[in-house]
Amino acid sequence: MTEDPKPRRRQARGERRIAQLLQAAADVFCANGYTATSTNAIAREAKVSPGTLYQYFPNKEAIAIELGGRLIHEMRERHGQVFTPENAALPLPELIDAILDPMIEFNCLNPAFLALMHGSEVPGRIAEEHDELHASLLSQVRELIGVRAAPALPAEELDRVADMAFAVFKGGLALVVAAPEGPVRDGAVAELKKVLHRYLEPLLAEEGARVTTTPPR
Repeated sequence: MTEDPKPRRRQARGERRIAQLLQAAADVFCANGYTATSTNAIAREAKVSPGTLYQYFPNKEAIAIELGGRLIHEMRERHGQVFTPENAALPLPELIDAILDPMIEFNCLNPAFLALMHGSEVPGRIAEEHDELHASLLSQVRELIGVRAAPALPAEELDRVADMAFAVFKGGLALVVAAPEGPVRDGAVAELKKVLHRYLEPLLAEEGARVTTTPPR
């Protein structure tokens, strides 16, 4: 018996509509913040009626949870691509490039990630997943510094260095994302890398041994 293609076409249309609504939500969250955003504003940005939006999402919270979940999933995949034994063995300037460039690219392509994750009234589920992501990334940073430290740092100092390096990255990242694309943003990226290099250079071996890093969960 031949399969009816209509359900499959309807499903494809539905997936495209969802993608359209999520992109519109991302744009409005970036412009207005989560709290000030309404479903009507998202529908206007998507150029659909509120009724069409409600066919796919019951409220703004559901849209934010779906968008946030997708962004967090993609960010977790980035972790697995940058915190690798191969990168851990690179000279320090190349190591900084290998880790920061994909992270910066992701956040510049998805400014809604910072806008949504740092909102004061984002849904609790997103906040919990973001906290888990934060802890996973910080753990990766700590492990990487630990295997590259020369000489080995005591646990308390290692925690302090990892916390500081991560805080510098987050602060610099916000400036990078806010900078206009082009020479200004490129300059901000260069300054962020310079700060991290000067901070870490006295602490880390210039090149690391081949090590096994723990993939993020």
